[in-house]
Amino acid sequence: MQRLQQILSRIDGKGYKAYKDIQGEYTFPDYRLMIDYVQGDPFAAPSRLRVRMAMKDAGYPEEWYRQKHRRIALEDWIARRWATETQRYSFEVKGTGKSGLISVDRPGQEILERTAVVVNERFVEVRITLGLPAQGRRVLGRKAEEMLCRQLPRLARAALPREALQPNAVEERMKLVDNQQAIRRCLQDKGWIAFVANGAVLPRESGISDKPLTKGNVIRFESPASMEVAVEVPHGEPIRGMVIRDGITLIVGGGYHGKSTLLTALERGVYDHVAGDGREYVITDPSAIKVRSEDGRRVEKVNISPFINNLPFGRDTERFSTEDASGSTSQAANIMEALEMESSCLLIDEDTSATNFMIRDGRMQKLVAKGKEPITPFIDKVCQLYAENHTSSVLVLGGSGDYFDVADTVMMMDEYRPVDVTAAAKEIARSQVQSRTREGGSQFGKATPRRLSRQGFDPQKGRKEKVDAKGLHTILFGTTSVELVGLEQLVDTSQTRAVAEMMRLIGKRANGEKELKALIDELYREIEETGLDVISPFHGQHPGDLALPRKLELAGAINRLRTLSVR
Repeated sequence: MQRLQQILSRIDGKGYKAYKDIQGEYTFPDYRLMIDYVQGDPFAAPSRLRVRMAMKDAGYPEEWYRQKHRRIALEDWIARRWATETQRYSFEVKGTGKSGLISVDRPGQEILERTAVVVNERFVEVRITLGLPAQGRRVLGRKAEEMLCRQLPRLARAALPREALQPNAVEERMKLVDNQQAIRRCLQDKGWIAFVANGAVLPRESGISDKPLTKGNVIRFESPASMEVAVEVPHGEPIRGMVIRDGITLIVGGGYHGKSTLLTALERGVYDHVAGDGREYVITDPSAIKVRSEDGRRVEKVNISPFINNLPFGRDTERFSTEDASGSTSQAANIMEALEMESSCLLIDEDTSATNFMIRDGRMQKLVAKGKEPITPFIDKVCQLYAENHTSSVLVLGGSGDYFDVADTVMMMDEYRPVDVTAAAKEIARSQVQSRTREGGSQFGKATPRRLSRQGFDPQKGRKEKVDAKGLHTILFGTTSVELVGLEQLVDTSQTRAVAEMMRLIGKRANGEKELKALIDELYREIEETGLDVISPFHGQHPGDLALPRKLELAGAINRLRTLSVR
C-alpha cells in the first residue's frame, strides 16, 4: 500500500498515461489489490481491478460455497452487496471523463453464474472497474490515493468479511436456492415441464421493469385443484403449486387476463430468482425455449422440411438458406434449430407467431389445395413432435379452438387466475367436429445436425479483433451486427457479452467437421471444469462483466450470424 501511495505521489500532475505505472499487485492490511489494466485516457473504458481477501480473513463457512448452486448464490449475494455499498461509499471526485467512477457488474432479478465475484476455499475476490481521476488529461494523484488507499479499504471491509454480509440473510439465501434446486430435481425426476407455486406474483411493475408489481390489483397465483401438487423441499413445509406436465398444454383466455404474463414467467423460470421477486418458485425445465417468428432473419442450411416443402422454383427445404426469412420460414427454422440443440419444450405465444404457420382452417384448405400450400401448420406436427422426440409444447392461444383436439391440458386464465378447462375444451372438440383435414404426413422428421466452417467466423475489424455487446440484443462481431431480439430468454447484458466471447472461441474451433452442438457442449465442459473466466479475452486480467448464458442462446446467436457457413 505504501508503494502504491509513493507512485501516486510521484505521478501527481503528470500526463494521464503515467497512471500505467501503478499496474501490478499491492498488499493491504485486509486484502490484496491487483490493478490488472489501467485506462489510457480519462474517457476510455475504466481501469480493471481485483480485490482479493484470503478465506481465513473472510471467514465464510465451507457450507456456503462447497456446492455449486450455493457458491453461485453466494457470489451473486456479494456482487449485490458490493454494488449497494459503492453507492454509500461513492467517491466524490470531480474530474474529467470517468473520474471517480467505481462499479461492479450488478445482478438483476435472476441469480446467474458470473465472473464479477469468485469464491473458493482459498479466497474471495471481487472484480471492479474504476475511473482513475484526472483534470483534463493530467493525473490527480492525491485524489487517486484517496480512492485506492482510503475509500477502497473501507468499501472492502463493508462488503467482504462474513459479518459484513449479514450472515443470517445469507443463510436464508442458501435455503432459498436449496429449495429451488430440490424443485428442479423433482421436475427432472417426474418429467414435468414447469412448477408455479401458489402465492407467486407473476405481473411486473411495468413493461420496462422486471421487478414485481406491488401496487394496485396484485393477484397472487393460485393453482387449480386438478393441477396442484406438493413438492418436498429441504427447508420448510412442502411447497404447493401448479404443475405443467409434459405433452401439449394450452393457455387460453380473453385478452388482458394474464396468458402472456404466465408464459413470460415460465420463460424466465429457466433461471433461479432472488427472494422478493415473486417468481422465486416458478421453476421451468432448463432446456425450454421460447420460439417466435422473426421476419428478416438469416437462415443457413436448416432442415425445415417437417414444416415446409415444395417451395416454388424447387427451393431445397432440407438445407434451407435465406438472407431474409418470412414469418413462417423463420419460425420453422427457430423450432428446428431448438431441436438440433435438443430442447425438451417449446414455449409459443400466438401473438408473436406467424398465423399461417400456426393454423390453416378448413375453409382455406378447400380454397387453396395442399398442393399449392408448402406450409404444414404447427397444429398438424405438434403431436408428432412429442411422440417422436418427446418435445413438449406450451402454447398461448386466443383465437384457434382447433388446438383443443391435440391438447393434453387446457388452462384458462380468468383475471390472472388459472382454471383447468380441459374437460370443457375436449367436449367442445367432440361436439363441434372441425372441417379441416390433417396435413403433413404421419411422421415429424428429424433435425439435421450441421457442421460449422471457420470461414463463417471473422471477428476482425481492421487489424484487431472486435467482439462486443451493444446492449442486451446486439452483438458486434467484426464488421457484422448480430441481432438477438428473437432470443427472449436472454436476461442480462453480461450474458450477451459472454455470448459474444463464446462465439469468438467457437469460431476458432470450428473446422468443418464438428457439429454445432458438439462444439457448444465441448466449450461448456471446459467452463464447468475451469470456470467462466476461460472465455475471457483478457488473458489473466479480470473479466468482471460476464454471465453464463444457456447453450440455447449461444446456439441462437451463432445461427443469427449473417456470415455463418455450415455443411
